[in-house]
Order: sequence, then structure tokens, then C-alpha cells
Amino acid sequence: MDDEGAIEAEVIEGLFKQGYLGMEIEEKYGGSAMSFFNSLVVIEELARVDPSVAALVDIHNTLINRALTLYGTEEQKEKFLPQLASNMLGSFCLSESESGSDAFALKATARRSENGDAWVLNGAKQWISTAREAGLFLVFASYDLDQGYRGITAFLVEAGTAGLEVGPALEKLGIKASSTCEVILNDVQVHDSCVLGEVGEGYKIAIRLLNEGRIGIAAQMLGLAKGAFETAMRYMHDRQQFGRKIADFQGVQFEYAKLATEIEAAALLTANAALLREAGQPFAKEAAMAKFKSSEVAQRVSSACIDFVGGNGFTKSFGLEKLFRDSKIGTIYEGTSNMQLQTIAKVLQREFSGSN
Repeated sequence: MDDEGAIEAEVIEGLFKQGYLGMEIEEKYGGSAMSFFNSLVVIEELARVDPSVAALVDIHNTLINRALTLYGTEEQKEKFLPQLASNMLGSFCLSESESGSDAFALKATARRSENGDAWVLNGAKQWISTAREAGLFLVFASYDLDQGYRGITAFLVEAGTAGLEVGPALEKLGIKASSTCEVILNDVQVHDSCVLGEVGEGYKIAIRLLNEGRIGIAAQMLGLAKGAFETAMRYMHDRQQFGRKIADFQGVQFEYAKLATEIEAAALLTANAALLREAGQPFAKEAAMAKFKSSEVAQRVSSACIDFVGGNGFTKSFGLEKLFRDSKIGTIYEGTSNMQLQTIAKVLQREFSGSN
């Protein structure tokens, strides 16, 4: 799938059949009613094998299904959740070419239609995951650019709506099977019933979803690191040099012992953030910590594992080079590593602002 730059239709169909694309959706809407923590276990396990598939499952569940569960009207839930759990993928459309880390400096606009019962959307969204396959787009646009983030509103736009165009998939370093496209909005008209939440509530919606989504990214990167580590460990316990297994050399042992400790630390941070979210406690700082740590660990582990394996690790057929390439996205999407550190620092400042 990596070479073709697409996830096979049979794989997506299988994900729907297994219930992996409706994990937290209530059973009455056709979902699996799985806990958030357990859904992360699924994402982690998928990422051990193919991070592109894990990314699709993660984004669909944490950013689309969760958005409708939290903010959708009953009419919106009844219309979309059964489809999202069974046969329709969703795409989260926030980023724009001029608003990367400054994600809410949006230029996409939403103005009232002439008859007053609809909205007309214009603009372009960039780096949009699953856009090529999506049947539903969650689009963020501003009804008043002068209001900054207070003007941002979330809209549900179905594929095939006049004026909605998906550009060609971008060629990327990693997670190549996960489509990433530009989404163009050219006088896209949607009814008032397509507003998700309240007008002007888009910033609040996006922030909450992204905080939860960062735990999903942490699970992706954790699974990737574990997959690379296990592949290298099996190889080093089989491969012999100078009459000894590679895993028996003390210098090598020290290195993989440190990596195993780093993986465990990332796992505990991810679990802690997930449990705080499930308990309804503040978790923004812990989610940022989990994403930061897991993403950095995934890069270090996948790189070191290629070193352990040597020439075989440098070949496409062995699989480690793919995980190495895929690991880079963890420090970029849904907030760069520096943005995670900024979030952690801001929360710490609030926590200690009243202390001497």
C-alpha cells in the first residue's frame, strides 16, 4: 500500500467490519461503544504493523466520530454516526497553507446566503488527511475574520456538495498510504442544520478534539516504536556475528535496554493521559507530554533499530525503513513537538502562578 500511496479498499472494508471505525460510537448508532483507553490499544496495535492504517483509524475516531458525539444534534447523530460506523470515512479540515502551528489564523470564510437559511463557504484547506476517501468533511471557517478565533464555526459538509473539490494526494516522506490532500471550497452552500455546535464555537470544538487526538497520536507512535523494536530484537537474537548473537554483545545490550525504558516511559505517559480523559479530569498537559515523548521516542527507536539490523534494515523489504520514515510525522501533525512543549509550559505556569 505504501508504494501505491493508498490504503486498499479491502482493508478499509475490513476495518469497518471489525468495528474499528466506530469504536467509541454508541451501539444504538451502530458503533462498538468501546472505551477511549481500549480504542487506543487498537490504534497502537495497528501502528505496530502499518502506521498509515493506524492514522486513518485514529483520525476517523478521535476527530470525526468524537466531534459528532460531543457536539452533534440528535438529527446529525442519527444521520451520520451509523454511516461513519459502517461505510463512510470522515475528514478533519482545519489547517490551511498559511496557518500551520498558528492553526486558528484561518482565511476560510463562511457568509450567510442571500435567503438567510444557509452558509456559503470559501477558502482552501491544506494537509487534510483521508480527504480522498472521505464522505464527510468537518470544515472550520470564520463568519467574521475580524473576530479572530471567536468567529470560527464548524460545518458538516458531505462529499459531492457543489463547490467542494479534493486535490491530488501529496507525495510525502512517510505514511504514504494515508491520503493527504488540499480541500478547496468554492461557494460551497450548506444549510443551517449543517453547523456543528453553535456559531462561533469552532475554536472550542477544535481545541477539545485536538487535545484528545494528541493522545491518539501518542498511541500511534508508541505502536510504531514497539513494532520497530520487536523486529530488531528478533533479528538480533537470531543473527550471529563473531560467533555470538548480536543481542549478546554488552554494548548493544546497553543500547536496547535504554530504548526499552524509553518505550515504557512513553507508554505510561500515554496511559496516564488516556485515563485522565476517561475520568473527566483536565488532561491537556498530559496529552501534550504523551504526544511529545512518544513521537520523539518513535524517531529514536526506529533509527536505532536500523542501526542494529545493519544493511538489511536499510532495505525496503525488511520494513524498518518504512517505520523510520513514518515516525517523522508524529512530531509534526496535530501540533509540532515545540507546540506540545508550549502547551506543557502554559499549563505549568497556570499551576504555579499562585505559588511563592
